[in-house]
Amino acid sequence: MPVRRADAARNAAALLTAARELFDESGHDIAMDEVARRAGVGNATLYRHFPTRGDLLVAAYAEEVDALCRRGADAARAADPVDALFGWLDEFVAHVATKRALALAATTGPDARRTELFERWHASMRETATVLADRAADALTPGVTGPDLLALANGIAVAATDPAHARHLAALLRHGVQR
Repeated sequence: MPVRRADAARNAAALLTAARELFDESGHDIAMDEVARRAGVGNATLYRHFPTRGDLLVAAYAEEVDALCRRGADAARAADPVDALFGWLDEFVAHVATKRALALAATTGPDARRTELFERWHASMRETATVLADRAADALTPGVTGPDLLALANGIAVAATDPAHARHLAALLRHGVQR
């Protein structure tokens, strides 16, 4: 595997920073030219690193999604399974509510690699929710599963009008499924 030149690494980092800013400001439908401009590089450099908007979007948020999955694994070892479950679901809601563009771009368009990556992330989230819900099962309404909670949390994230509303809805979820 070739070693990446320092300037190439700096350019990729600048592109990812610019992309995150623009995705957060404008959603997933940003102009690639604007990403290059904001990063201070040419379009050729942008397309050499990230051939499509979807590639750029996934690269921009891959670390955040991986970190959320790791925090779920850490939560599975926490002393209080109920707080671990709902704490992780709160993080999931906050992440999804602010990263709707990631889900849209990862599940639309012809690039199968993005869809496969999204499916891998989603499977990891489902597994984490299942483990956490199984640990907290004695404190949950009978029949509530991890995937049920994940689907409800996803719905909260999409429906919430702002972060405070998302937190309120997540608290209602907790009270609604907790015995």
